[in-house]
Amino acid sequence: MTRITGRFVTANSDGAYHGIIGKFRPDLEFYESTYKDLHRHPELSQQEKRTSAIAARHLKNFAFSVHEHIGGYGVVGVLKNGPGPTVLLRADMDALPVLENTGLSYASKKEMKDQYGHTVPVMHACGHDVHTTCLMAAAELLHAARSEWKGTLICLFQPAEEFAAGAQAMVDDGLYSKFGIPKPEIVLGQHVFCLYKAGTVALTAGPVFAAVDGVSIRVFGKGGHGSMPEDCIDPIVTASHIVVRLQSIVSRELQPGKLGVITCGKFQAGTASNIIPDYADLELTVRSYDTKIQKQLLDAIERIVRAECDASGSPPSPTLTYFSHAPATVNDADSTKTLDASFATFFEDNAGPFEPIPGSEDFSVLARAINVPSIFWILGGCEPAKWDDANKRGALKEIPINHSAGFAPVIEPTLKTGMDALALAALTFLGH
Repeated sequence: MTRITGRFVTANSDGAYHGIIGKFRPDLEFYESTYKDLHRHPELSQQEKRTSAIAARHLKNFAFSVHEHIGGYGVVGVLKNGPGPTVLLRADMDALPVLENTGLSYASKKEMKDQYGHTVPVMHACGHDVHTTCLMAAAELLHAARSEWKGTLICLFQPAEEFAAGAQAMVDDGLYSKFGIPKPEIVLGQHVFCLYKAGTVALTAGPVFAAVDGVSIRVFGKGGHGSMPEDCIDPIVTASHIVVRLQSIVSRELQPGKLGVITCGKFQAGTASNIIPDYADLELTVRSYDTKIQKQLLDAIERIVRAECDASGSPPSPTLTYFSHAPATVNDADSTKTLDASFATFFEDNAGPFEPIPGSEDFSVLARAINVPSIFWILGGCEPAKWDDANKRGALKEIPINHSAGFAPVIEPTLKTGMDALALAALTFLGH
């Protein structure tokens, strides 16, 4: 039996996908080892040389046509299997400048130079090692299952997601125009979260991740001796007023019920306690689901920054530089309905919806660039017994979240579920 949904004709699962995935699911021992290796050797954004080489070599082993160094260290594998739809599966590869504190036997001890030339600890604190490993495993499964589907499968390993720049860099480098890579009819991806139980997946239509903009601000003052502030203009005081005043934008200027987040995650100034510096630097992250609200937030930030500098008598005007832009991630309604049916049949009680998340992703750039639908779902990562205990006590906030030093997805059943979810999603939209 088939089901027609928009431009896709998909096999009704009715147990068929269980049989295909169960029959062709690879031995996960290799992938568990691969995951530990990737976790032990993380790489910062735009420096994913080793990780991308592992992904490329793996795809070549399974007869994918492989394209490397797209938009930096981006890797794309194409597996053509007769006429039919073209489906793209995406994983990101980069890690974060975080000192790991998980106590794992395979914990990272790595250091690298960041984009500023500073030596920093590096950790897979957002699960991109999980994403990479799951896509590698799904690629093997779908290669082995070629007799069960028709069409073209694209596996894309993306760099620099943490800069919200990697997807756009790949598009700008000719992802869909220069390398002979076919344009997909749908783009699919997932993200692991430890606030969800391992073995589960969650899927929702509509806006699911917020848009993001980074704002770098330099506030100028007049430096001098710390004992003579009357002869100086203190940029630390000015910048402090800015940080506090920014908090009023969401609470006093945004319509109640509309999402807006403004966080100052970086505040740097000065070199010694007895020196008033000439400038102070701030870096903000700004989030919303709506383009109008995002513009409202950015306009308000600039207004407040300039007004506080004027109030302090700052000599030069402040500088505001915008970076790390990514649009909101919006799951296509019709396609999500189709995949939700597959997830419900396959994962049964371990599939469900989720509330939109104020975190951000540049995943949707890959679909928006060619005006095709995309779907992005959540993969649970917390050890089930640990999650059940925390949930029973109303203490889920005790579980280390993404970007924290203690972030540690349990290996199984996370990898198996993530592999199955990617393979199932691809099979849902490929031809049969």
